[in-house]
Amino acid sequence: MLLQPLYGLPPAIMTRFSLTLARFSLTDTSRRNYSFDMPDTKIPTAIDLELKRLERRVDELLDTVQQLKEENRALRQRQDMLAAEKTSLLNRNEQVRTRVEAMIGRLKAMEHNA
Repeated sequence: MLLQPLYGLPPAIMTRFSLTLARFSLTDTSRRNYSFDMPDTKIPTAIDLELKRLERRVDELLDTVQQLKEENRALRQRQDMLAAEKTSLLNRNEQVRTRVEAMIGRLKAMEHNA
């Protein structure tokens, strides 16, 4: 009667069919079930240990990448600051050169006039 909803057959046929099914089973009931419950405390396997090691390594690499990004940002900022300072010093050097050349020209003019 339990198989009727599954197969949709009339009860008379299902009774004969269920008798046939009782003799043949898709699963071997004489043998022990090959599946079993997983233990509550899991013993780490080599794969678990390797995955943990890889996870730690990935975390270390992410930390290293973050540190390198920060260092790279600081170095770029320092490079920009030094480039601006260099431009400023070149401008000051050019101004000083112009003033010194002007002084030399005035001294030569004073020497010729004297």
